[in-house]
Amino acid sequence: MESAEIRRRWLSFFEERGHAVVPSASLIADDPTLLLVNAGMVPFKPYFLGETKPPAPRATSVQKCVRTPDIEEVGKTTRHGTFFQMCGNFSFGDYFKEGAIQYAWELLTSSVADGGYGLEPEKLWITVYLDDDEAEQIWREKIGVPAERIQRLGKKDNFWSMGVPGPCGPCSEINYDRGPEFGVEGGPAVNDERYVEIWNLVFMQYERGAGDGKEDFPILGDLPSKNIDTGLGLERLAMILQGVQNMYETDTLRVVMDKATELTGVQYGAAQGTDVSMRVVADHIRTSVMLIGDGVTPGNEGRGYVLRRIMRRAIRNMRLMGATGPVVQDLVDVVIDTMGRQYPELVTDRKRIETVALAEEAAFLKAIKGGTNILDTAITEAKATGGTVLSGDKAFLLHDTWGFPIDLTLEMASEQGLSVDEDGFRRLMQEQRDKAKADAKAKKTGHADMSAYREIADGSGATEFTGYATTQGESTIVGLLVNGVSAPAASEGDEVEVVLDRTPFYAEGGGQLADQGRIKLDSGAVIVVRDVQQPVPGVSVHKGSVQVGEVTVGASAYAAIDINRRRAIARAHSATHLTHQALRDALGPTAAQAGSENSPGRFRFDFGSPNAVPGSVLTDVEQKINDVLSRELDVTAEIMSIDEAKKQGAIAEFGEKYGERVRVVTIGDFSKELCGGTHVGNTAQLGLVKLLGESSIGSGVRRVEALVGVDAYNFLAKEHTVVAQLQELVKGRPEELPEKIASMLGKLKDAEKEIEKFRAEKVLQAAAGLAANAQDIHGVALVVGTVPDGTGADDLRKLVLDVRGRIQGDRPVVVALFTVANDRPLTVIATNEAARERGLKAGDLVRTAAKTLGGGGGGKPDVAQGGGQNPGAIPEAISAVERLVVETV
Repeated sequence: MESAEIRRRWLSFFEERGHAVVPSASLIADDPTLLLVNAGMVPFKPYFLGETKPPAPRATSVQKCVRTPDIEEVGKTTRHGTFFQMCGNFSFGDYFKEGAIQYAWELLTSSVADGGYGLEPEKLWITVYLDDDEAEQIWREKIGVPAERIQRLGKKDNFWSMGVPGPCGPCSEINYDRGPEFGVEGGPAVNDERYVEIWNLVFMQYERGAGDGKEDFPILGDLPSKNIDTGLGLERLAMILQGVQNMYETDTLRVVMDKATELTGVQYGAAQGTDVSMRVVADHIRTSVMLIGDGVTPGNEGRGYVLRRIMRRAIRNMRLMGATGPVVQDLVDVVIDTMGRQYPELVTDRKRIETVALAEEAAFLKAIKGGTNILDTAITEAKATGGTVLSGDKAFLLHDTWGFPIDLTLEMASEQGLSVDEDGFRRLMQEQRDKAKADAKAKKTGHADMSAYREIADGSGATEFTGYATTQGESTIVGLLVNGVSAPAASEGDEVEVVLDRTPFYAEGGGQLADQGRIKLDSGAVIVVRDVQQPVPGVSVHKGSVQVGEVTVGASAYAAIDINRRRAIARAHSATHLTHQALRDALGPTAAQAGSENSPGRFRFDFGSPNAVPGSVLTDVEQKINDVLSRELDVTAEIMSIDEAKKQGAIAEFGEKYGERVRVVTIGDFSKELCGGTHVGNTAQLGLVKLLGESSIGSGVRRVEALVGVDAYNFLAKEHTVVAQLQELVKGRPEELPEKIASMLGKLKDAEKEIEKFRAEKVLQAAAGLAANAQDIHGVALVVGTVPDGTGADDLRKLVLDVRGRIQGDRPVVVALFTVANDRPLTVIATNEAARERGLKAGDLVRTAAKTLGGGGGGKPDVAQGGGQNPGAIPEAISAVERLVVETV
């Protein structure tokens, strides 16, 4: 029975018995405590906790799940996997133990013809909680399971809770006996390899208190309403119904291994090492497709890092099995074809999934090319000195520069018999994070002691923000810091941080820059405000300088913002919302906001996209934005509950923390977002939006930069002037400029090719002279020296090979030439077969030279290339090569 049919039968069985069929939730958990949905009951958690009323008393689902704590174990065994599907049926105060047990037995043991799974009753073993006499009695008396096939287990195995105070209860598990070939008899209490758990029935009937672990917590009493939460592992049942040894041989994973065989020629079952790689590829590629399908994109944090890690692990294992080129397209397609029978949206979204996956493969193949050379050199150096540990700084370099996940470095080093200084790596990572946090904190606090802000907050409470309704107003100074220290007063010229009880000044946040302006005191003192931050939530700190007079705590003040700056920022912020929606309309929901900055007259907007946005699409987006401006849509803001905002379809940034009440900004019928910023009242106030272009700011993240209003007009006016100047230069109309300029550039390129040809010929003319002046080192012909600066890598390589070919006879030949290109030293070294027989390999010689040059290199034994950072070290590198030749022969 195929996996898709197992899924269909499950949902059909429970739907016929009054259960509401709930589609699988996204793998992106709607739960701040989880990166990814890791259990079938996660989407139902609010119902069990009593936070939300369930839509029906009975429900059923087949939920996509991902668990990643043991990624490094995947492949090594046949039991570990990252993606799985959990079939569940749920009762919220409706049926309880007897109903759940009867449904489970009926579905498992009914014949295939009657819509069941057709399992033999005598092969099913039952476990119940130690003192759950009720469940044991139902199994024995109502279902007819013999007492000898019912086993009682303790709290660790047969009692469920969420790990925190709340609902809990005993479990009853259904296990399938796979037969004596899988181990000794005695039931699941003795052998869980032979007696495989396929279905867990959780009876939520108690409330638990605080405690650690699975066993150390008190039972506080009965729940007011008893619930049922069950879970059947679809892959485990597929393994049994398809008669295979493990989940990797089931239909949805075996096809991926078959495709891997087709691409590499390696057969599953041929060797332990390649079997591990096969399983890694099958599991990780399927999981990657499911994650990308639900909107996850590769990155360096959170779920994006999970995706990047498993994708790169899969690609590397394909290369270990002999794959040399791109493989992801074929593997992804076979997963979509197979899993698409259960999740049709994968087929619909095929193009986007492929685009994201292929972009990550291309990035990793590029990283492998550069990073592997660095890693190989580091491993060689460690071994040469008798070391067994790869340094933390090398691991950090691989991660920071080449995108090598630390797990991949650990794995590759382990294969060479080395461990990695993980503590050193993590220390450097933490230093990098701390520096970034310190920079951000310095901007917010100006290096002041945080306790000073907290004291003000404790004494005066949160700052009331009046800036949505007004741009100026009366207030009182409730806190004052001079040079980061609380002070009762400040004098003219002092740099100060001022806290008001109420303020029209917007504090920087949500991508919007802070307001600027002035605070005037009744005494005549004036503070010029340059920035506003919230170092402590709810407390706005106005940073600036005392321009006139003396400022004292408790003084009455009048705060007024720079209205022109505010209006320009508001235009930019509203334009950002329009751009976000237009990009989503053009690219799909994965073009989600990844950051923004709204400043006077201009903005930048970061969003998720695996590839560059085509110019034609960007033009359409710009056109759509300006069409909205011409429609003169009203911009409104409303406070509502987070649930109501979601029901209305308001876009929320993932990772942002929202309270129970949120502010929703709506732009006509076009855009609706959760936002605390300031905006225009009508889209007509924006005037004009000009997108300047888009670029990459990281893997899977793009950035659009744009101008708004007068700034956009001024930009277009300048462009018009430039176009007029070009018209004058090339003597053509505006529409002719692209063709005329392209023609001129083509002629220039042809001329450059001719110059390059002559230069290359001149370089190669030196070959005869270099070959004639070869040194004799104990019978080895050694040509070592420099060629003119600016010689490219290709020309240097051609010259080295030409010189090697000119030295006739059966003498060993080593040619090592150096140059400086783009201010960096470069070397190419070649050896002939006779030299290699005497131990002179080009790769070894290049590594020696490159190390001296402050870089790295590698290649084949006959020809290799390297480079470095220090051109002045070329003479020393030449000497190092000469010494190594002498020592070797």
